[in-house]
Amino acid sequence: MTQALPKLLTFNEFIEWYPNDGKRYELHKGVIIEMPPPTGSHEKVIAFLSRKLTVEFDRLNLPYGIPKTALVKTPSAESAYSPDVLLLNLDNLDNEPLFQKQSTVSQAASVPIVIEVVSTNWRDDYYNKLRDYEEMGILEYWIADYAALGARKFIGNPKQPTIFVCELVDGEYQMTAFQGNTAISSPTFPQLNLTAQQIFNAAN
Repeated sequence: MTQALPKLLTFNEFIEWYPNDGKRYELHKGVIIEMPPPTGSHEKVIAFLSRKLTVEFDRLNLPYGIPKTALVKTPSAESAYSPDVLLLNLDNLDNEPLFQKQSTVSQAASVPIVIEVVSTNWRDDYYNKLRDYEEMGILEYWIADYAALGARKFIGNPKQPTIFVCELVDGEYQMTAFQGNTAISSPTFPQLNLTAQQIFNAAN
């Protein structure tokens, strides 16, 4: 007997299904994924990064903002992610057909920086989301691996807490690792005064 394959959802079906139950869900290649409940340390890192970025774009008087909840739809429309920190260019949101009703962006021009704070599903951040954000053309993607959960080929052996800044160059991400008291270099915010260790300390 042949077993039927589970039906893959379209983005529109995912949005129609999305329940108001206080949980976070993402669509990964047509499959609904419930995001694991965040730990306190995870939330503290998100809060710290959001504050640091907000201070910087406010200082520069840029038309940016960080929404509480918003989705990033990939070009294939097979996946939709809810980033841990999503920096939006508010001036481009009028060009986003899904933002007003569905709080969803799909254009790289709307996303100066996207950040994923690594948790137990670290492969999503290092592989799937990196590939999809790269394909979208998002110029800057941070992977904040404060708990050193990623593979040794990324963060060393023994594993070390690491922040990766992925900069889009000629359509591909160039990954730069920052550890310890190394100052983070951000293409979007070249004057950002922030070290990797400050981010790690925020988790404590």
